[in-house]
Amino acid sequence: MTVDAAQVGIRLDVWLWAARFFRTRSLAKQAVEVGRVEVDGQRAKASRPVRVDDRLKITRGGETFVIGVRGLSEQRGPAGVAQTLYVEDPESIMARTEARATAAAARAGYTPPEGRPDKRARRLIRALGDIDAL
Repeated sequence: MTVDAAQVGIRLDVWLWAARFFRTRSLAKQAVEVGRVEVDGQRAKASRPVRVDDRLKITRGGETFVIGVRGLSEQRGPAGVAQTLYVEDPESIMARTEARATAAAARAGYTPPEGRPDKRARRLIRALGDIDAL
């Protein structure tokens, strides 16, 4: 990358794709348009240039990443290279870890049934369905 390109920056949707936050550039562009990506605390357009030291807040699939841009790239490379393009805040990492632990604890009590319900269980399920209709 030339010095001029580093000063001008790279399109936000291209950078998000290259940093592997989204699988395709069109998904990255859609996330920016919907407002799931903020640059320095403000909503941005997909064509906004990203520069080194910008702060991004990315919401993806229920997880929120707060990162600082450390490098620019227009090409999508291996995951190891993509991780060098940004640094994530420790608070963001802790918040995501706690959210995952909470979700895992909520799922811990649920045990799916081992098989199909029998005749008696089907009648009970239908009876519960009738209660909801009231």
